[in-house]
Amino acid sequence: MDSDLSKTATSETMTPAAADLKQFQATWHRISHELGQVMVDLDEIVEQLLIALFAGGHVLLEGVPGVGKTRLCRALGQVLDLGFRRIQFTPDLVPADVTGSTILVETDDGRKRFEFRPGPIFGNLVLADEINRATPKTQSALLEAMEEQSVSIGGETYSLPPPFMVVATQNPIELEGTFPLPEAQLDRFLFKLSVPAPSQQAMVEILKRTTGQSDPELKRVADAAQVCDMIALARQVPVAPHVLDYAAALVVATSVGDAAKAAGPGRWLRLGASPRAAQAMVRGAKVRALAQGRPCASVDDVRALVVASLRHRLLLSFEAEAEGRTADGLVADTLAAVPVPGRG
Repeated sequence: MDSDLSKTATSETMTPAAADLKQFQATWHRISHELGQVMVDLDEIVEQLLIALFAGGHVLLEGVPGVGKTRLCRALGQVLDLGFRRIQFTPDLVPADVTGSTILVETDDGRKRFEFRPGPIFGNLVLADEINRATPKTQSALLEAMEEQSVSIGGETYSLPPPFMVVATQNPIELEGTFPLPEAQLDRFLFKLSVPAPSQQAMVEILKRTTGQSDPELKRVADAAQVCDMIALARQVPVAPHVLDYAAALVVATSVGDAAKAAGPGRWLRLGASPRAAQAMVRGAKVRALAQGRPCASVDDVRALVVASLRHRLLLSFEAEAEGRTADGLVADTLAAVPVPGRG
C-alpha cells in the first residue's frame, strides 16, 4: 500500500458512495469469475482488459496465433451482453467496409433517396482482428471512432452506441504483408497487452475445457447500461496530487532531447510517451482502485499499469535496437529511475 499520502485526494471529484463501491467490486468479481471459465492462466490480461473497458479506453492485444485473443473478446461481449462485432482486417479492406456507406435506395412510392447503412464499427465491443494487415487508409478509419466515438460519412456525423471499445489484435512475429500501425494510431490505445503462450500445465487445462462435449457456459453478469454506469463511477474516483505528479514524472522521464535526462531512458528513444500515457495510467488507476474496494487511486495502482500504458508509445532509437533493448525493458528502467513518492 502507499503511505498516508494516498489518503489525500483532490477536491475536483467526489469519493464514490460506499454502496456504489461495493456494487462495483461485486460486479467486477463476477465478471472476472465468468471470464476465468474460458481463459486459463491469463488473470493479469483479463484484469487489464477490464480496467481499459471501465476506463473508457481501447486495447491492442498482441500475441501469437491460438492464445485466445478472439475467444477472450467474444467471452467479454457475452458476459456483459454487449453488441459484439468482429472485423477481419485484410489488405483489400476499404474504410467503407468498417464504417459503413451511403447508398441510393428506392422507396415504396418510387422515389429515390440516400440512406446510410452502418458498418461493423457500430457495436459496443469491436474486435479489429489482425489490424496491421489492413492498409494505413483503412486503419485510419478507426481513428475518429476511437477518439470521438463517432464516424463522419457524406457530411453527416453518426454517434456510436455506448459503451464503445475497440480491441485490436496483431501477431508480433509476422511482418510480411503487414502495415505497422503509425504512432498516432498506437497512441489512441489506452493499453497494449502482450498475451503470453500458455505453460504446459495451462495447456493441459485448456485441452480439458475445449475438447469435451461442450464449452463452458457463460452467464450474463451485466448489460450495456450497467457498464456505462460503472464507467461513470470510475470517473468520480479522486486522485491525490502526489499520484498525479508521479504519473506525470514517469512520462516526462521518457522525453527525448532533454539534456538533463541524457543518462535516463529517454536517450534510447526516438519518441517518448505523450500526455495520453499519463491519462491512461490515471484513468486505469481509478478503475483498479474501485475493483479492489478502495475509494481513491494510489501510486501502486499507477505502477501496476505503467508497462501496459507505455510499451506501445515508446519508439526505440536505432542504437537501442542494435543493442537488443526492448520497450518493456526501457519501461522497467523508467520505473527504476523515477522516485516513488513517500518511499525512501
